[in-house]
Amino acid sequence: MAEVLWLTLRLAGVTTLVLLVLATPLAWWLARQKAWWKEIIGALVSLPIVLPPTVLGFYLLLALGPRSPLMIPFQAFGIRTLAFTFEGLVIGSVIYSLPFAVTPIRNAFEAIGERPFEVAATLRASPLDTFVSVALPLARPGFLVAAILTFAHTIGELGVVLMLGGGIPGQTEVLSIEIYKAVEALEWDKAHQLAAMLLAFAFAVMLSLLLIERRAGRLRP
Repeated sequence: MAEVLWLTLRLAGVTTLVLLVLATPLAWWLARQKAWWKEIIGALVSLPIVLPPTVLGFYLLLALGPRSPLMIPFQAFGIRTLAFTFEGLVIGSVIYSLPFAVTPIRNAFEAIGERPFEVAATLRASPLDTFVSVALPLARPGFLVAAILTFAHTIGELGVVLMLGGGIPGQTEVLSIEIYKAVEALEWDKAHQLAAMLLAFAFAVMLSLLLIERRAGRLRP
């Protein structure tokens, strides 16, 4: 049980860190870009919200499998497949949770408005200085929401991790799969305990998000 919990927390932690790095420039571009076709990119980013997890997991299984053209460059390093590995789960979790990181950060950037950037321009701040000194601090609530949502969403994954990871003990068996296996084995007490744990976690996440939103509303001019 401890091993399953540790693997789940590790997957959620790594996924959250990777997504904060990847989602920040993407969210900034979506927030600042004026071209009409940016919404096509936005729709692709948001696709995992409505796409069934098993469908996404199936295509990721094909993309990361030994017969995939995407894996050919890695074969020189002795890597034939990333399916049924922890690294593969990270890739799947990053793609599956991408909109839960990008959307809050994008909304936070858009809520800043143009005035702070105009003031920074009059002070001759470079685009990088403006981004680091103005945009990032003002968008901090969005980053916090993105981190919480991404972490929580990864904790509760089932379809993608089951399709892509297969629930291998010690390698890809996370908490949601443990609940699934407990129900399959008719181990109701174990399933109740694990489900109650995730229920309490979900409530704590929602409460945290509401408190962050309330605090951000107070700080907003």
